[in-house]
Amino acid sequence: MAIDTQAIKEHIRGILAALGDDPDREGLIETPDRVARMYEEVFEGMNYTNEEIAHMFDKSFEDDLSFGADHQDIVLVKDIDIFSYCEHHLALMYDMKAAVAYIPKNKILGLSKIARIADMAAKRLQLQERIGSDIADIIQIASGSPDVAVIIKGCHSCVSARGIKKENAQTVSTTFTGRFRDDSALQNKLYMMLNQ
Repeated sequence: MAIDTQAIKEHIRGILAALGDDPDREGLIETPDRVARMYEEVFEGMNYTNEEIAHMFDKSFEDDLSFGADHQDIVLVKDIDIFSYCEHHLALMYDMKAAVAYIPKNKILGLSKIARIADMAAKRLQLQERIGSDIADIIQIASGSPDVAVIIKGCHSCVSARGIKKENAQTVSTTFTGRFRDDSALQNKLYMMLNQ
């Protein structure tokens, strides 16, 4: 799916007029074009399925570690800065940090690919909870590992700037798959790593 920038320009122009402003005044005349270009960038992930994103960023390295049934070496990338837009209000989700962990199974993803996956999954109209499940799904496909954990902490302008207006409220969401979901000792190990 390609983002229709021409339609975005037309609709933004209509929104400006609906707000009671003049879309032809100097400060706004180029706003529809700027917003369309911005949307093309910040919603880039909407152009791809989770499977397509996984294949874009599945660069991996064969792992020469021995893999037994109880193999529990965790790869963790934390403090990944991401942002997104809430699908309910089109409001910015900001100051978001994602932590992504997985247990390698025969191959190891390039570390930058994990951050790129998190970034691309967030560049959609989203819910914070779905960002976590999308990242987990993409990491599972790209790495071949069923064991993935995603923890996201962030602020939502639909909470901080409107409605309840609680500017210090933060949302934390978790997505655990495979052994991360079922093994409390593994979860504890992950939380210890996150706090180091």
